[in-house]
Amino acid sequence: MTVEYIQRQFANRIGGAKFGMEEEIYKFEKIKRAKQEAMMTYPSKELIDLGVGEPDEMADEMVVQVLAEAAGRPENRFYADNGVPMFKEAAAEYMEQVFGVAGLDPETEIIHTIGLKTALAMLPAAFINPGDITLMPSPCYPVLGTFTQYYGGEVIDLPLVEENGFLPQFNKLDVESLKKAKLIYLNYPNNPTGAVATTAFFEEVVAFAKEHELIVIHDAAYAALVYDGETPLSFLSIPGAKEVGIELHSLSKSFNMTGWRMGFVAGNTKLVKAFATVKDNQDSGQFIAIQKAAAYALRHPEITKRTADKYARRFQLLVDALRECGFEVSKPKGSFFLYVKIPKRVENGETFQTAEDFSQYLLKNHVISAVPWDESGHYIRFSVTFQAEGVGEEKRVMGEMKRRLSTVDFIF
Repeated sequence: MTVEYIQRQFANRIGGAKFGMEEEIYKFEKIKRAKQEAMMTYPSKELIDLGVGEPDEMADEMVVQVLAEAAGRPENRFYADNGVPMFKEAAAEYMEQVFGVAGLDPETEIIHTIGLKTALAMLPAAFINPGDITLMPSPCYPVLGTFTQYYGGEVIDLPLVEENGFLPQFNKLDVESLKKAKLIYLNYPNNPTGAVATTAFFEEVVAFAKEHELIVIHDAAYAALVYDGETPLSFLSIPGAKEVGIELHSLSKSFNMTGWRMGFVAGNTKLVKAFATVKDNQDSGQFIAIQKAAAYALRHPEITKRTADKYARRFQLLVDALRECGFEVSKPKGSFFLYVKIPKRVENGETFQTAEDFSQYLLKNHVISAVPWDESGHYIRFSVTFQAEGVGEEKRVMGEMKRRLSTVDFIF
């Protein structure tokens, strides 16, 4: 049993004395509960889960084999600290082979991370003092902003709107905010919108960062997952980018290695060193056997190409099905997410004020799961990482989704 004074000891950053007493139910928990309710209500009806944000396949067989062999070798049992040379060298080769970024120094310009979430959580410790500002896209993965606030900083949102191709508009920022801004966070191909960046946009980012003395943190977790002739684009391929920023790459999405927790930070030497300094005090490195297996994966980017081909095929099936149900959608050029504007109502039925309303409707009425986003407009995020073995099963799942949604008329 907790003694009385414990409730007064919690840090303000997690709620202080009210911690645990006024807990908000976040949208992913609401989705989880609604999924459970839908399956209980319709026990014989298949749940079509298009909300999962992680790959549906195992890692490549050879990557697993390399892990198994490396795990059995006694020299790999030690702490890895800031990484083994094999992985960092493979990461440098990968950046050149896939993105055309040549000349990265594996020793000073690359460092491994135990997944990108951990890296994003650590980075503000290297840069944010009380009163500093982080510029964050909205919607986005929130971890960097959370830890900016933990260190006494402030987060200013950069709305991602369809009219601007889901790219942030820097001219919307005021002068005073820019004076205090220190970090600008970007993520392309983007979660949740699926938008891709252009060379011209990244050139604008470099110029903007130099003008306002900003550090650019580019989360490139989906960088190699592009479709229909789109070329993988790295922020570091832009002249001057390495002067102002770093880029984070993940093996989770591109190589189906989500639970392996493996990624790397690359770019500006001083920024990488600052991150390494924080990391030294945070962890002792990822298991060396995992690093060696990841090095093998990075040297075989054809693994990602096979995955991208599968996602491209599924995207087309999903887009075609939604269009036939009245949705206005376009196939994204990157990531594995489709970002769809919600309808206003169902003819002679429910109305939707928010994306959360619509996501709950999809689950309760059609047993279809998707993720709502209400930060900058009202959209639903569908993922093409649903469970399906082979083309025939993919077509069946998408056909069943279309059949269910076709039972009503959506008004937009």
